[in-house]
Amino acid sequence: MKKREMIADQRARKADAIAAMDALISRSQRENRSLTDAERQRFDELEADAKAHGARAEELEEQQRMNDADAPMALRYAPGAAARNNNSGASMPTASARITSEPAVYRKDSKEASFFLDAYAVSKNNSPEARERLDRNARQVADVRRQEGRALSTTNGNAGEFVPPMWMEKDFVRLARPRRVTADVVQNSALPPGTDVLNIPKVSTGTATALQATQNTGIQQTDMTTTSISSNVLTVAGGQTVSLQLAEQSPLNIDTVILGDLAADLAVKIDTQVLSGSGSGGNATGILTLAGTGSVSFTGTDGKAFQQAILKAIGQVFASRFEAPDVLILAPRRAVWLMAQQDSTGRPLLVPADNGPTNSMGVLAPKLATEGPIGRFCGLDVYVDSNIPTNLGAGTNEDRAIVMRSEDVFLWESTPKFEVFPQTYAQQLSLFARTYEYISFQAGRYPGAISILSGTGMSTTL
Repeated sequence: MKKREMIADQRARKADAIAAMDALISRSQRENRSLTDAERQRFDELEADAKAHGARAEELEEQQRMNDADAPMALRYAPGAAARNNNSGASMPTASARITSEPAVYRKDSKEASFFLDAYAVSKNNSPEARERLDRNARQVADVRRQEGRALSTTNGNAGEFVPPMWMEKDFVRLARPRRVTADVVQNSALPPGTDVLNIPKVSTGTATALQATQNTGIQQTDMTTTSISSNVLTVAGGQTVSLQLAEQSPLNIDTVILGDLAADLAVKIDTQVLSGSGSGGNATGILTLAGTGSVSFTGTDGKAFQQAILKAIGQVFASRFEAPDVLILAPRRAVWLMAQQDSTGRPLLVPADNGPTNSMGVLAPKLATEGPIGRFCGLDVYVDSNIPTNLGAGTNEDRAIVMRSEDVFLWESTPKFEVFPQTYAQQLSLFARTYEYISFQAGRYPGAISILSGTGMSTTL
């Protein structure tokens, strides 16, 4: 890489870090809260990165200025830096352009380059042009995810496996139908490579202290005992057979249709594992099936009883985890039902924050949303997740409400991968597109950090 390109790269990395810092601030402001400890740590890391990239860019620019002063003729005859003079035929210097950012190779609203067709071209005849675009896209995605603090391997396999474009990454998180709300609320980390089981150490019994009876006598000595909990690495995958005519001749960007839909369903399946995984048959152990969580039976029919049940669940988390829960996750129908509830004086339990609530048990955000909290209730951020089942309980008509400390629940994910295969479909002019991702989920380090509301009251709707 040439020095000017290195300078541009450092400037771009600084800009990316600043943009990521702004995104953290914007998100906290949009959700009407301060930065969490994890967000504050990430903000400090981004700030340090921005300063480091800025300092490195200035250092390289100073070196470049010295080189320019020492070798002025190098600019005149540098490759691509001269233009032909029409009158004399002499080489004339031209102004150089500095590239501070590179447009995305694959864009959602453009058919100039197709990730789908490039992947096919490499699988079919190892097209160098298509491979160059795919590799360049992989580097772009890696740069973005590096700024977000998430690891990404750009190593490709032998069967046409490539890193999806950045817009698919965004769809994967933001455009799921329904959205992966709970999966995004818990602690997200990159899945470590080269393992099929993640083991987390856990303290079974701790040390102890006691008053010393008299001077120069023995003090309390209790040995800590430890164990570990494990979560398997699971594979979530899906595919679609596509006609070659559709891929090559469609006026629409077929990447958007196929990749977007696969990404959306992938997100739903991961969120379902986080919530309801059975723990057997290749499934994760989800929050609702985890043993050892708190449990509150809600059999009431009004908001006051629901409020008391939530407070009881909060008390269970405090008593077991000795830390405060921070989120309440509801099915959409439960959230809407709660909005309709009133206290004994006829006031709604949840009122819009814009109205300046007084002595209210909860407030609603300025507008309802399927991403981020919709408000606060009993001091908890309220999220709505459409993947919470509504067919539970003896009458198969109950949903669940989850009170938990989100920092104690962990989800590890790899980068979703995308592959295109012409094999076995050549006789019918078809391609097979597939996507897959590895995940591992663990909520069992502190089961008491979760309390779940169930019971006949969870069947009541408007």
